[in-house]
Amino acid sequence: MYKNLAGRPGAVLAAAAVAQFVFALDMSVVNVALPAIRTALGFAPLDLSWVVHIYALTFGGLLLLGGRACDLYGHRRLLVGGLAVFGLCSLAGGLAQAPWQLIAARAGQGLGAAAAAPAALGMLTTAFPEGPRRVRALGVWSAVNAAGGALGVMAGGLLTEYADWRWVMLVNLPIVAAALALVLAGVPAGGPPDRGERPDVLGAVLATGGVGLLVLGVVRTDTRGWGSPATVATLAAAAALLAAFAYAESRASAPLLRLGLLRSRWVAGANVLVFLAAAGQFAAFYFMSLYMQQVLGMGAAATGTAFLPFSVSLVAGTVIATRVTATRTPRAALVPGALLAAAGLAWCACISPHGGFLADVLGPCAITGVGVGLVLAPVAAAATTGVASREAGMASGLFNSSRQLGGCVGLAALATIAALRTGPATDPTTLNAGYALSLAVSAGLFVIAAVVAIVVLPRHRAAGPPAPRPAATAATAVPAVPAENRLEGTPS
Repeated sequence: MYKNLAGRPGAVLAAAAVAQFVFALDMSVVNVALPAIRTALGFAPLDLSWVVHIYALTFGGLLLLGGRACDLYGHRRLLVGGLAVFGLCSLAGGLAQAPWQLIAARAGQGLGAAAAAPAALGMLTTAFPEGPRRVRALGVWSAVNAAGGALGVMAGGLLTEYADWRWVMLVNLPIVAAALALVLAGVPAGGPPDRGERPDVLGAVLATGGVGLLVLGVVRTDTRGWGSPATVATLAAAAALLAAFAYAESRASAPLLRLGLLRSRWVAGANVLVFLAAAGQFAAFYFMSLYMQQVLGMGAAATGTAFLPFSVSLVAGTVIATRVTATRTPRAALVPGALLAAAGLAWCACISPHGGFLADVLGPCAITGVGVGLVLAPVAAAATTGVASREAGMASGLFNSSRQLGGCVGLAALATIAALRTGPATDPTTLNAGYALSLAVSAGLFVIAAVVAIVVLPRHRAAGPPAPRPAATAATAVPAVPAENRLEGTPS
């Protein structure tokens, strides 16, 4: 199914990069516009957070299903379909006249992104053979992904202050149109869907329900608290469903997530790393944005523009990481990158109520950006090291799920830590103390990430993840992929 992608790697990279940019942009572009959205549509205070939460819920909850659907029905099909849904829902959100309409549109955006994001990453891993070319491609993808998240804050501030809040939704339309044009014009169509393998319906239901409840339980801690009966019950139900999912996958003939994939130290280590890195990165965006607005008194546009140096340094970090990883293993960039990000966030934790932009924002954010960039590019390469092309969507869905959950769970936990420090007080000095504490914990997450990279990731590249254990009959066995075809792909 995937051999024809190898002939147009440049087109695949361009399409995947533009698509990933708009998904990353949408994770942060709405945040700065929330006060304006509340005023315009008449949101109740407790309902406003769902503009952000519902996107995280549908996006994170459906990623594993989207990744496996790519393997069964083709990356190009899922990418085109997901982009189309994302674009239509962006238009609906920009035209929303009531709170429920905007929340429904954001849910649809998450659905489209869950289908298209693993398709974009999966196409890269099948179009580029493992080695320097894949590392460079994933470096571009990672840089664009990270820049989209950082530029989303800037775009949200500028659009809200100088245009209208609706443009934080409508700005997606030209980017989606460009991505669709690149896919349709430059990415070859895949073969027919695989009719010999039935979708794992039970696994899809359990995974979507388990991840969805996990995200739901976490994102509601801002109003209900971690120890509330509702939160405890939701997280317990999520744990039960995910445990049932693991058991079901161990017995499925065509699993949504082949558990043997996690026996690869590259795959398992990379997913733990991206979970920790996403938690630290999302927290850096969030708390530094709050610090600039609520402590330093900067406006939305100024706050957004202040993130531009972070974006530039982050891209610089991915460029450096790509060059390092092209000749060495991802581990060589991951360890120093995680430690540099930890150092930058530790400096961020020294923020002062009477601080200034140069000392308290520009310097520490620049160092943090380079460190995060050094992590993001090689961790994507590590997560796909040795993965067979017929499981590229599966690995991509798992990687994107880990990143999404890391950002969601980490940010909610760190927001709770900040709230416990500040209490009901809203004066700049007290708020500064809460933000500083959470930034210090974020630095600790990157230190843990460095330890994971040292302990878990191999010093040398692996040939691939362990092959599936033989099944009882030939009909249910997963055929082994020869080493010479493992990365270039064999027909599904």
